[in-house]
Amino acid sequence: MSNVQFHEMPEQRKIAYRLTKGTGPALVFLPGYMSDMDGGKATSLFAEAEAQGRACLLLDYSGCGESSGDFADGTLSRWREEVLELIAAYTDGPVLLIGSSMGGWLMLLVAEALGDRLAGVIGIAAAPDFIRWGYSDEQRATLAGGEIVYEENPYGPEPTPTHPGFYTDAEGLIRLDRTVAIDCPVRLLHGQRDTDVPFEISLKLAEALRSDAVQVTLIKDGDHRLSRASDIALLKTVVSSFY
Repeated sequence: MSNVQFHEMPEQRKIAYRLTKGTGPALVFLPGYMSDMDGGKATSLFAEAEAQGRACLLLDYSGCGESSGDFADGTLSRWREEVLELIAAYTDGPVLLIGSSMGGWLMLLVAEALGDRLAGVIGIAAAPDFIRWGYSDEQRATLAGGEIVYEENPYGPEPTPTHPGFYTDAEGLIRLDRTVAIDCPVRLLHGQRDTDVPFEISLKLAEALRSDAVQVTLIKDGDHRLSRASDIALLKTVVSSFY
């Protein structure tokens, strides 16, 4: 794996990233909520890109992983700004976006901004609009009132926080209630045993996308993370179809 480097953003944010140069389209991986570029899917794709001489960019959002900042200040708008700046700084030509879970929502926002540079987008258990369907009315009222919501974290000992600033920003970035202005090929992978993001969300996203070149793959025994060897092999096959 290439060494971690840092890109300085406004407000002295330092965004950690890994970059391997090569042929395009440049693969850009967007992790999920409170995740980072050291996850199994991201590192497997990066290693394969390195071995095959393909361009690939991984990054940690501010407040996550090795990037500076406080997670409590993180929003979709802020993270979109960071992703777009790194894409502009370190890639040329077409871009292949891959978004996992919350990264699948962020993927849509970045894709809309990239426009003609998009070679394609790949969602892995994509979770657009999760503040609407993933929270109870009570939780939404708590967030709207400026308080933090904590939920049980199945992947670690500490509860998962949702901060009111994230919630307020995300309310202005809802996408499934409109046509999503993306015209490139789209591939959506989703486990049918996903207990965090219902697989029906990927079906709704497929309907909302303006592109007609949309394929949804449901993995019957797949969970939310889709990080088994078989899941990553499937993901690599989907990625390779864009080259």
